[in-house]
Amino acid sequence: MPTFLTPNRHGYSVRFSPYQPERIVCATSQYFGLAGGGTLFLLEITPEGNLVEISTFQWTDGLFDVVWSETDANIVVSASGDGVLQLWNVSCPQLPPQTFREHKKEVYSVDWSQTRQEQFVLSASWDCSVKLWDPNRPNSLATFLGHSQLVYSAMWSPHVPSCFASVSGDGTLRIWNSHVPQRATMTLRAHDAEVLCCDWCKYDQNILATGGSDGLIRGWDLRSFSSPIFEQKGCEYAVRRVKFSPHHFSALASVSYDFTTRIWDFKVSSEAIETVKHHSEFVYGLDFNNHVPGQIADCGWDSLIHVFSPRSLSALRPHLTLAPK
Repeated sequence: MPTFLTPNRHGYSVRFSPYQPERIVCATSQYFGLAGGGTLFLLEITPEGNLVEISTFQWTDGLFDVVWSETDANIVVSASGDGVLQLWNVSCPQLPPQTFREHKKEVYSVDWSQTRQEQFVLSASWDCSVKLWDPNRPNSLATFLGHSQLVYSAMWSPHVPSCFASVSGDGTLRIWNSHVPQRATMTLRAHDAEVLCCDWCKYDQNILATGGSDGLIRGWDLRSFSSPIFEQKGCEYAVRRVKFSPHHFSALASVSYDFTTRIWDFKVSSEAIETVKHHSEFVYGLDFNNHVPGQIADCGWDSLIHVFSPRSLSALRPHLTLAPK
């Protein structure tokens, strides 16, 4: 299992490149994100199976999330505790980042649209807003207000242009049309607790999942939004991130403050089909490798990044149709 140590930096977000299956970027923070700066690590899995550093990028505040561009293999966008977004060219470590400065508090989530019709970035902030950005323009295109508490995550639909979901400390899941910033198109009380994360199913445009500080993962169908279509139980503490598999319709992965990474199949059981315990602190970052079926990366506050292939995923039959890029 390739592992990388980020000394004195605590992991918040890890992402595989959509272009190069061996490339990974990880956003980290000093002092658990409570103070100090942040470091972005560009890593590569070698043919020998080691995880090695290619370059690092420094910011004056903690980095909480990172996403790859869907149009340029060398561009990533990160988000920091001072409310700033940074656009980095990882092929030119000496260049300072392009910055986007409008949020008034921590930015906890960034996402790049995956549909070919549009190429925009979403940012979700503790100032209770979500903002829409064109990476080629210095000012945001729109601001989405409606959540009454901090927004933890905003994620584009991989299927429907202009559609995204957001989740918040107010317990709600909201669905938005990016062309209509005045109001959400759908609002649901998703958990009786803070909702920390969400993700869209890669094979059904109507299905998405939420994870809450109650330790629950719930699945939702936009065609029948009143009650969850599945509920996964077993996390002892908050679910920090949840991801649908790009290779299996009903498989998900999650990371939690209980130090675990869990694999789920909502068609099989409400309990995890595998629990991985290789972190000694909160696990924050999680991603699937689109190019390597069953391969996952995670990172946590123990300063470790792991790349691994859970046994349970190798036993699942891949979905017959390809997920969108």
